[in-house]
Amino acid sequence: MKESFRAQWEGLYHLNPLKQQSIHNSLPHGRVAVVHRTCFEVVAGDGLFQCELTGAMMYGRGEGELPCTGDWVIFLPFDEGRGIIVDMLPRERTLWRRKSGTTSDRQAIAAWVDRAFIEQSLDENFNPRRAERFMAQIVEADIKPVLVLNKADLDLNREEVERQIEHLARRMPVFFTSIRQPETVGALRSAISPGETVVFVGSSGVGKSSLVNALCGEVLLATSEISLSTSKGRHTSTRREMVAMPGGGVLIDTPGVREFGLTESDPEALAEMLEIDRYAAECRFADCTHTDEPGCKVLAAIARGDLPREVYESYLKLRREAWRFSASEHEKRKKMKSFSGQVEVAKNKKDKMRWKTRTTFKSGRR
Repeated sequence: MKESFRAQWEGLYHLNPLKQQSIHNSLPHGRVAVVHRTCFEVVAGDGLFQCELTGAMMYGRGEGELPCTGDWVIFLPFDEGRGIIVDMLPRERTLWRRKSGTTSDRQAIAAWVDRAFIEQSLDENFNPRRAERFMAQIVEADIKPVLVLNKADLDLNREEVERQIEHLARRMPVFFTSIRQPETVGALRSAISPGETVVFVGSSGVGKSSLVNALCGEVLLATSEISLSTSKGRHTSTRREMVAMPGGGVLIDTPGVREFGLTESDPEALAEMLEIDRYAAECRFADCTHTDEPGCKVLAAIARGDLPREVYESYLKLRREAWRFSASEHEKRKKMKSFSGQVEVAKNKKDKMRWKTRTTFKSGRR
């Protein structure tokens, strides 16, 4: 991991200038490999450190501003293998998801990511709509998506699978893999460049940890046996963990997610990803919503069978969700701004009263 760490730092030439902007630039830097409840495992040039946050970082930042897996941090070593994180470099290419049970809060999954492997298993988990959702969030984060269809050794109709993902294959590379077919793992390994950071995302039981182990050539992550009653993998990963692939890149395994809420709200980018824009440009009205307007070429394409209805319905659902998040985020910011203004007014009133009291006191003494 130490050799891989050095390759990552040296490959990102602008990291050192970013570090020099910190008042703590004389201290060592490292990358967050694992986030625990109260501490962080940080890999650095001198090895692995168990680190905690300074009070200023812990209580002075919002949850989304705290270090996540993949973040570059500056830390103060104070004992053998231990340290305190004092600063964090500005993030780039961060993969977010909407926090479960909220409309406007988001959670950082991994930072400084080059590519995201959207993993699905070719059983009941296979779902092109879910892959579209992941792709939309990943592309908007300026991360390159890759679709990995695992458990390709299962009995399946490959032609039907390829038909369902035809539009996705035009937007990102697709790999069919199985840990029981070493040549498929080898093909995926060859696609990962040295120093490149790849995050694995997908539902529980699709084989993310097993595939990471196969890519690394050794058991680095815990896995579970296939359930005999459901023929599915059991949920194993409970944390986001970064490991180094020998002679290659850096892999981040993540727990399976039941829902992956969008935090991006660019309808034009969404239309381009799902190829709605191929028809939308010819609509009669420039502000066509592609729902019931006359002269809508998107609806005409559906009627002709050129645009799959399920892709169109997925587009509408993701667009509505992105707009809701955007509206909720805007409303939250307005409330925060209003609250900050009220605090400032109260502070000014308090200062004026203090000044008035002091002035009255001095006048009385005269």
